[in-house]
Amino acid sequence: MMGKVLAAMIVLSALAAGGAMYYFQVYGYYTEVTASGVDDVQMTPVGTSMPETILYEDFQAIDADSSPIRYRACFTTPTSVATLTETYEIYDGGAPRVAPGWFECFDAEEIGTLIDQGRAVVFLGERNMEFGIDRVVAVADDGRGFVWHEVNDCGDKTYDGSPLGEDCPVRNLNDGDT
Repeated sequence: MMGKVLAAMIVLSALAAGGAMYYFQVYGYYTEVTASGVDDVQMTPVGTSMPETILYEDFQAIDADSSPIRYRACFTTPTSVATLTETYEIYDGGAPRVAPGWFECFDAEEIGTLIDQGRAVVFLGERNMEFGIDRVVAVADDGRGFVWHEVNDCGDKTYDGSPLGEDCPVRNLNDGDT
């Protein structure tokens, strides 16, 4: 009888731990970002390094302190993709990461398909907004827009231990970077 009680306790503990891990991965660390209404969506113009705000509406975003790549946002813009491509820097290799299912406006698979089909273009939002992390903005031909964070070359080099090289900014370890 004692063995059954111990087995039941182990199973219940494992279920509780699994449920807690699921909750924290999908819900627990994420918070909704309060839109400022002024500078929530920015992109970097061609030939500059300073991002500027674009026209946008219907902004929604989530973020988490647990990882610099958990940021996701959705918006709409009246500006055409053709106008944006003439004005802002295109970002090569941007691929959206999956968002939690409850953040319904950000469907990484659909966004990836739009990019692959040429129906959306990925732009540089801000390079090294945090050391090794770029903010990128994708805009679809129907005016929907999506924002997420990408690990850039400097971040890849940092994580795999390679020498950073001259094209990477100097890291300021006093700002919380480790």
